[in-house]
Amino acid sequence: MNEIEAMRMTLTDVAALAKVQRPVVSMWRKRSAGSAHPFPKPVALNGGLELFDSGHITTWLTDTGRGNNPEAANDVAAFTRMPGMTADGTRGNTFETLTALLALKAITGNSLAQLSTEELLDAADEFDPDDTFLYSEMEAAGTSLASTAAFADELVDSAYNVAAAFEHLLAARFREGLKDYSTTALTDSAVGLVAAAGVELAATLGGDSVFADSTRGGSDLLMGVVHAAGEEAPVTFLTADDDGDSGRLVRRRLRVHGVDCGQIHLDPSGEFAVQGPVVHVAQYPSPGESGMGGAQILAAVEQLLLQMDDQQRAVIIAPARVLCDPPMDVSLAALRGDLLRIGRVRAIVRLPQGLLRAKPREAQALWVMGPSLADNPNAGRWTMVADVSTQDLTEDVKQDLVSDIIASMGTRAMVRAHAFRFARLMPTQQLLASKSLVPAPPHSSVGMPTGAEAALRIEELGRLLHSGESPTSQVVTTHDNMTNQADSIQKLMTYGALKHIKGNRIAEADLNPQKGTRVLGPPELLDPHNAPHRYISLLDLAANYPASRLTQPDDVVFCTSPRPAATVDAHGGSVVIFPAKVLRVDAADPGGLLPFVVASDINGLSPTDKAWRRWRLRRVPEAQRRKLGDTLARLQHEQQQALERLGQLHEVATLITDGVASGSLTLIDPSSNLAEPQTKGTQ
Repeated sequence: MNEIEAMRMTLTDVAALAKVQRPVVSMWRKRSAGSAHPFPKPVALNGGLELFDSGHITTWLTDTGRGNNPEAANDVAAFTRMPGMTADGTRGNTFETLTALLALKAITGNSLAQLSTEELLDAADEFDPDDTFLYSEMEAAGTSLASTAAFADELVDSAYNVAAAFEHLLAARFREGLKDYSTTALTDSAVGLVAAAGVELAATLGGDSVFADSTRGGSDLLMGVVHAAGEEAPVTFLTADDDGDSGRLVRRRLRVHGVDCGQIHLDPSGEFAVQGPVVHVAQYPSPGESGMGGAQILAAVEQLLLQMDDQQRAVIIAPARVLCDPPMDVSLAALRGDLLRIGRVRAIVRLPQGLLRAKPREAQALWVMGPSLADNPNAGRWTMVADVSTQDLTEDVKQDLVSDIIASMGTRAMVRAHAFRFARLMPTQQLLASKSLVPAPPHSSVGMPTGAEAALRIEELGRLLHSGESPTSQVVTTHDNMTNQADSIQKLMTYGALKHIKGNRIAEADLNPQKGTRVLGPPELLDPHNAPHRYISLLDLAANYPASRLTQPDDVVFCTSPRPAATVDAHGGSVVIFPAKVLRVDAADPGGLLPFVVASDINGLSPTDKAWRRWRLRRVPEAQRRKLGDTLARLQHEQQQALERLGQLHEVATLITDGVASGSLTLIDPSSNLAEPQTKGTQ
């Protein structure tokens, strides 16, 4: 068997084949050493990674009965590594060859293993005479083409059909190091969101659905549309006539899935034209241009916008730093503003992090484009904006977000009639004047009552808590419906109203549970009443950590993981341990910030919201700031007294229970002051 015929696996592949966890395979390997059936030895190394012969693995699984997959011998091809060497020992472009062979197999419906190299090339020339999607890939395989075709047949047998085998190869792009195809790959939830929005937009156009992707090499979004539209809805796709590897792969993938496909002619400048009712779906950067910068992305979006008419819609996904966040470059901000002035951008959505597999910390964003508002004066133009960066893209979130997007395509009257869950109507002029196109939603407590309801409830609780005495706080309802301004932490830091101080890196061995200076870290923030107390000696702190700093009174100590949590260090003098951090309000110019409100805003955030610089903090009017601070301090003192009383009551109950049960204490009747008769033996 030559290199191309050998099917090899890593230990991770073995675990997937056997349907067990990866550590289980290591345990098998260790415990079977010296037994009658030792685990197979590796046959090769690839970058330090051990590779095992798939035949040896399936024989061992069969002989030992290990694993949870009785069909392992039949399924093994779907879990092996792609052959990476040609027959003459040089590195081959096996991925392209295999996908081309699968496309040929899908077209002919016949086995490929029985065909010679010449017969395979003749078939490729027959079905691809213009060499638009598979002939060159097969020809490049040279003398290894026939053995690769045999592997393609085995792969299809393991995956049960050609389409599943093709998708298996694409799923393996990450482990195989195919950077051109993996650096731009989106998660299933991101693809599903874009596809669902595209399908719903197509439904508003009427007639047969036509989807266009003018990027170089994009196909994940198109396949998402195939799944979202369902088998009964006929769809037609238009793709770029790009002759690069990624562009040809798109055509092979669509052919394997039996999808009708036409081509869009792209000029070298990137210009193109599409006629009639069409929904454009696009991702930037695309697989064929994975190195696109911000200016290139916006230039591509401009080409798309300029060729659109009122019959067309578009949904694009790209990094949020390009589409909506404050740009690092002034020229990018100007270019983005020019695109908004065209009047076709109807919705802007900031999405959460983790949607781009290769860059999980880079947030993505959507632009949804539709009928032009160019006829409206600048003052009358509007755009829908939504920030779901702290939301998990669950099915209900995606459905409601798509509903908001579809509503944004309507007239102003239609928009006002829709009950939006995530989106808000923003004047386009206001967006153009702001650095960020998607302001974070205003902070509000869940289920927050109206002013009148809150005032009545405060009065009722005051009577209950103080038993007829004067309540702690007196409030009146205001009627101007003014919403207090909220700003992001980053903006407040820029203004100077807020200062960020990093936590100290302290070794756990230097902490003790009894004496010294109090320590505040994530455990104390997440569970302030039950977390064990931790302290550090000031002498040890000064000797071992001379650069460390203590908190000042009213510093806000917070953490972001595993969820946002904060507390106000009213007295100061504490040691904050990394990864906890400190926010310090400028006493001379607080800008309306109040430490207790800052902590409350942080504690009310979504557990998934980790981008602390984007957190929005409410600012209190200066006339109310001191009164609110005094009231909250008084209420916090009463809360502490209540907790201490609760602890004392618990201690009393424990002492009485243990004493009476053990016979060391006797309960007496307070009215008679007489003890009950003692039982014999009781002291």
